[in-house]
Amino acid sequence: MIPVGSCNICNRFHVECIIESGKFRVKVGFVGVFPEPMSAVGIGICHESDYIDTMTTKEPGLPNIEDVASAAGVSTATVSRVLNRPQSVREALRAQVLEAVARLGYVPHAGARALKLQRSGTVGAIFPTIDNAIFAQAIDALQQRLADAGLQLLIATCGYDVATESLQATNLVTRGADALALCGVGQSRSLLQFLKQRELPTVHAMVYPPPAGLVCVGFDNARAIAQAVRYLLDLGHRRIAMLAGITCENDRAAARVAGVRQALGQAGLALAPQHLLERKYALADAREGFRALMCTSPAPTAVLCGNDVLAFGALLEAQAMGMEVPRQVSIVGFDDLEMARHIQPALTTMHVPTKQMWHTVADRIIAALEKKPFQVATEVEVELVVRGSTGPAPR
Repeated sequence: MIPVGSCNICNRFHVECIIESGKFRVKVGFVGVFPEPMSAVGIGICHESDYIDTMTTKEPGLPNIEDVASAAGVSTATVSRVLNRPQSVREALRAQVLEAVARLGYVPHAGARALKLQRSGTVGAIFPTIDNAIFAQAIDALQQRLADAGLQLLIATCGYDVATESLQATNLVTRGADALALCGVGQSRSLLQFLKQRELPTVHAMVYPPPAGLVCVGFDNARAIAQAVRYLLDLGHRRIAMLAGITCENDRAAARVAGVRQALGQAGLALAPQHLLERKYALADAREGFRALMCTSPAPTAVLCGNDVLAFGALLEAQAMGMEVPRQVSIVGFDDLEMARHIQPALTTMHVPTKQMWHTVADRIIAALEKKPFQVATEVEVELVVRGSTGPAPR
């Protein structure tokens, strides 16, 4: 093995080498050392222009930046400015270059562009799952805003598992993500330290306020769900149960349980142990959990659910059990998914401004990448939406 140094231009290793089939002079990227069949005969110096030229070598039949410049009657530097900093080029010239790009079907080489800008132009986001409409909406809003800024979104999921989240974050960073969007602030200490050491712009969504040193856009989960508790108390409910999400490694679910406990405590009540169940965010699990709650004695007159999926399952099971909602039991959700207003009875729930929240997440990331000032902690308002699934406590 032959150890080599790294290039301060492209941060890769370069060497003129001899391979078994004969002499072959080329700049090659390896991490650390070269394999045994190769013998280094000299370490070359990389010039940025040389490297970009190598990266943008025209493939047969495909146009390159020189073709675009020739077709538009401008320099390659002008083409580069139009593609990378369009606001710096006057509109007429920009249109002229973009017309040539479209006509030739030119696609910039991502590797060369990343080298030139010292950025990959990609942003990573890790979600617990995409099997939930709230996260589908989040992805859509985040991608729209990032795309407007010329950034590409890369998605990973972690299944509400902290170790998996750390692994996925590391994978995204090692693949060149310029920034990350994460859900909550329950990440492992090692991951947070890793991101801090790399000074990687990271925004935490769906929580507020953040721990010191973190950037967040979201809401106080405990304070939000407390609104629903007070509403049920005003309707006369005293036996209030909670069908929560799994709180282990989910700081938002845990905060909502804490919010229910606190709000009940302020009213001189308690969340009875038999009236708190945790279930996965799935209809079958929600239905089983609701049935278990209604089999307790005395049964609750109202059930607060950790999200709308749990509430949908509760409504379905109430109907299967022959219970009238809200005459016999009131049900409250959290998120305000589209289905909440169409299901019968329509679901009373906490409305989360998902699109606004994730647009703001994107705005914070864009500002950080452009080294512009931005607000570290941003709170969005969560409001109670009263519909047909809640009513006065039964007498």
